[in-house]
Amino acid sequence: MRNKLLVAILFLATTITLHAQVKSPEEFLGYKVGTRYTPHWKIVSYFQYVASAVPSMVKLQQYGETNEGRPLLVAFVSNEQHIQQLESIRLNNLRLANMTKDKMAPVENGAPAIVWLSYNVHGNETSSSEAAMLTLFALVDPQNTKTKEWLKNTVVALDPCINPDGRDRYVNWFNSIVGAQYNPRLDAREHHEPWPGGRTNHYNFDLNRDWAWQTQKETQQRLNLYNQWLPEVHVDYHEMGINEAYYFAPAAQPYHEVITAWQREFQQMIGKNNARYFDANGWLFFTKEVYDLFYPSYGDTYPIYNGAVGMTYEQAGGGAAGLGVLKEEGDTLTLVDRVMHHFTTGLSTIEMSSQQADRLIKEFRKFYNDAVSTGTGEYKTFVIKNNPADAERINALLDLLDKNKIQYGTGSGSSRGFSYTSGKEESFSFSSGDIIVSDLQPKSTLLKVLFEPKSKLVDSATYDITAWALPYVYGLTAYATKDKIAAGPGNVRPTFTNNNPADVYGYVIKWQGVESARAAGQLLQQGIRLRFTEEPFEEGGETFDRGSVLILKDGNSAFGNALWKTAADICNANQVKLYAVTSGFVDKGHDFGSDKVTPLKAPKVVLLTGEGTSSNAAGEVWHFFEQQLKFPITLINAGDISRADWDNIDVLIMPDGNYRFLSEKNTADQFRDWISHGGRVVALERAVAQLSRLDWISLKMKKSDDSSDKKEDYDLLKKYANRERDQLVDFIPGSVFKVELDNTHPLGFGYPNYYYTLKMDDNIYQFMKDDGWNVGVIKKEDAISGYVGSKLKAKLKDGLLFGTQRVGRGTVVFLSDDVVFREFWENGKLMLCNAVFLVGQ
Repeated sequence: MRNKLLVAILFLATTITLHAQVKSPEEFLGYKVGTRYTPHWKIVSYFQYVASAVPSMVKLQQYGETNEGRPLLVAFVSNEQHIQQLESIRLNNLRLANMTKDKMAPVENGAPAIVWLSYNVHGNETSSSEAAMLTLFALVDPQNTKTKEWLKNTVVALDPCINPDGRDRYVNWFNSIVGAQYNPRLDAREHHEPWPGGRTNHYNFDLNRDWAWQTQKETQQRLNLYNQWLPEVHVDYHEMGINEAYYFAPAAQPYHEVITAWQREFQQMIGKNNARYFDANGWLFFTKEVYDLFYPSYGDTYPIYNGAVGMTYEQAGGGAAGLGVLKEEGDTLTLVDRVMHHFTTGLSTIEMSSQQADRLIKEFRKFYNDAVSTGTGEYKTFVIKNNPADAERINALLDLLDKNKIQYGTGSGSSRGFSYTSGKEESFSFSSGDIIVSDLQPKSTLLKVLFEPKSKLVDSATYDITAWALPYVYGLTAYATKDKIAAGPGNVRPTFTNNNPADVYGYVIKWQGVESARAAGQLLQQGIRLRFTEEPFEEGGETFDRGSVLILKDGNSAFGNALWKTAADICNANQVKLYAVTSGFVDKGHDFGSDKVTPLKAPKVVLLTGEGTSSNAAGEVWHFFEQQLKFPITLINAGDISRADWDNIDVLIMPDGNYRFLSEKNTADQFRDWISHGGRVVALERAVAQLSRLDWISLKMKKSDDSSDKKEDYDLLKKYANRERDQLVDFIPGSVFKVELDNTHPLGFGYPNYYYTLKMDDNIYQFMKDDGWNVGVIKKEDAISGYVGSKLKAKLKDGLLFGTQRVGRGTVVFLSDDVVFREFWENGKLMLCNAVFLVGQ
């Protein structure tokens, strides 16, 4: 007994000594936090140092790495007892959420609350990563008795930098150009970072809008860990314009209708506690403005829809702030100020979470119990028809459901409900193999938000898009019913059997999605000659639609006996079926030697980037080609296009942007001449609008009908106090429209005769005449879901959104909406493939 007591005393003495030796960030770094920028590797080093110095209080976990190889990590901080039992705490928290397979009952009373703080999701909003080091030290500092009390009933997870690639892009640039002293003048170069800026990740994606969709490597790894914990509180740290104050909860309207009374109440509690500290310091702040809780893929809403109290904190600053900048009022905003504000709200949040730990656990448990017992939405079941032609898009949807831990199964029967295709209530039947997603499951709230046919807005002044129902996003036949339909077991994914080709006349690939296009692209890269069909045909009892890709012996003799093995290996890797054809004489349609069967050549593709282009829009295309399509693409800055090797470009993609070269005569003439000699342009969003102003482009913007009475224009009599809300009549933050699609045109191959587009602006074009094709148009009353300003409703009808024009031997493709929006708009990706591979061949 005496020996045990001696060991305990020695252990306690050692622990106290270790605590006393923990260096503050200033002692470790050699400078006061906020007086210079800390590169990511030094932040990682400090977290590693503290974790090794105080292992009884900190467990550091690397959960992944970025595209550029930087580590992503989370530090779990609590008292010694909780750190020793960390895995048990995690499992218990999942049991509270009904998310474990075991049947053990969770411990509710006395369970610690999980508080998760996520820093620096936008790379050039740098102050929060600096604050993360101060927060970590405050939690382990032996002199800080307050934090030790809080950690008795909380576990704090600190993610010091969600976006290291973007942060280092900004920090390395700033550190390379700042002088011996920072210059606070706003016109100084250190306040104007170059394209693409540090906000986004390696592929220029906004990671704060990727939580639900998980298109990016960083998000996928982070959400995998997040869903293993499901914290009760989550804070997402940001910065905004330099002349703002500080924003914290409670959030602005609109709140999504699923947000619980407790989640609202706790936001009020947090806001008041934060205000207490800000008031004591004389700091300005605001609440209940600008930042709403609606779009599901933010760092506040996604946690809310997963049972947490999610919040955004916004500090004035951002990429224009540097180490210090003069504000409009003449005061200087410093990085030290920004860091201290974020540090203060972090500790305030942990404090309030500790005070309300029991209630947080109780309400978290209730959230998930209600989910499995009664569900969240009015629709109790979502049914997705497992049509064979939709297999690739269905697999993509199921991948998304899996990432978000949403459960699904199969079933058969009949019901009545809302049809996403018709937009009406109708009776429907479903058979074994169709996908059943029941609302009675732990992720019921998230499910309801992601599948709701029509979003309900209590306030139209939203910060982001207002419609995102997954059946529209993926272009699937689906129904929402109020009937409770049990999801039975069964494999809803089509079983793929590896191709084992014989020596036949040829093989056919059905053109049905990204996998089909990726396989075709990889075949082309191997030098295999392909053809595609402009008309449907039948052969051997199988029907093949327009766009079907042919691999024939003719033209591929150089491969000899290796042809079919090469084709099979590529198609097997992409899970694409090869259909054998034994003759070029088809049962129905055009024979393979017809001029209706067109050679498919490997295009040399260039994407315009750099100043003048939207970094997000360029990043979407870049990421799609490299990470999904896996087809080579060359990035050329728009400012360098006059020096481009035009003979080495087949397809030029112009993402959303404002292109100066179109108004520079020499380069504009080069551009037109290249198209006339066979070049192909794919223009997206504002690039379409800019091209439409050229005299040799037949596409023209559609103007609003002006039928107002000019005698007494009372619309001009507005109240100043309503100035922001009056603008909403011309506002369309992101709404779904149904497009009538000409699927006989190569741009529409692989689609039904309709397409759902996400409309982000009021641009719509007149129908083109003889020299163009009106491939995608909207007609009357084609708005499906989301907010559309009253003045825009009359304009957004009877016009063109997608089309093509022949210019000499070349082609211009007009995609006026973003068909790969944030990389999650799955159904538009095939249209981009059509534009690149099929149109103009």
